[in-house]
Amino acid sequence: MTYLLLYLFIAANIGLLLFDLLIVLLSYNICWYEYSNSNPGLVEQRFTRKKLQLIVTLIIPEVFFDFIAIVAIPFGLINRKDQATQRNETPVLLLHGLFANQACWFWFKRQLKRQGFKNIITMNLSSWHNEEVLTELLAKQIDELRHKLGVNKVHLVGHSMGGIIARNYVQLRGGHDKVEQLVCLGSPHHGSKLATFSIEPLGKLLIPGSGFLQRLNSAPIPENVQLTNIYTNKDNMVLPNSNNHLAWGKAIELDGMGHTSLIYRNSPIAATIAALRTEAKPST
Repeated sequence: MTYLLLYLFIAANIGLLLFDLLIVLLSYNICWYEYSNSNPGLVEQRFTRKKLQLIVTLIIPEVFFDFIAIVAIPFGLINRKDQATQRNETPVLLLHGLFANQACWFWFKRQLKRQGFKNIITMNLSSWHNEEVLTELLAKQIDELRHKLGVNKVHLVGHSMGGIIARNYVQLRGGHDKVEQLVCLGSPHHGSKLATFSIEPLGKLLIPGSGFLQRLNSAPIPENVQLTNIYTNKDNMVLPNSNNHLAWGKAIELDGMGHTSLIYRNSPIAATIAALRTEAKPST
């Protein structure tokens, strides 16, 4: 019986790994189709040694990090809350993206703690709720943290859809006075053409030109919130890549990594830490 369970466990993980490989390959192939049609000159370069090496260095880490994020999901379903106990220290609230939950942040949290951050909080954002329900849950969590820790503001770090929910709170739901630093990692600010494949209701909001994105991107820019927009120019989930860009805040463009890698690789984590340590602008 033990051997059977071990066999099933190994087989399930191999199957999951192959599924991740398929998703990453498909996403990058769709991106390639889009970009090569807009720039036919790329077709001539597709089999060069440099391009083939780039494909390997993009796909293997992205498959690995996708696999890690999915395997971690059961741990994120445990009904627990992070303990933020350091009073008078601005908490960092981490918001995950679609197809994941709070457990995906385990490595990111570890690196923040190693850099001296004490109050690091995660929460689950169900993709089956709409954006207003999730924003309301976020608002409640932020108020609880502010009152518990005796602080006026929090830091928000959002990966992918998490960054969009954070912006909704700050720009459309009156949260600008309660957020100091807002860091977006690979957030599809203007949507993604791949969102049409999403089976989750929340994914429909990310279709380029959706009413929600139009309202969000036409909303006033909050004066007292410092935004850092970190993205990769090899993102396999935000199509086209320019939809990662924002007209306000500080932009940090990274290279050589995919979408999920942004919450596991050293350079985006280091850029996030630097942003969180930036001194707040004086209120006007």
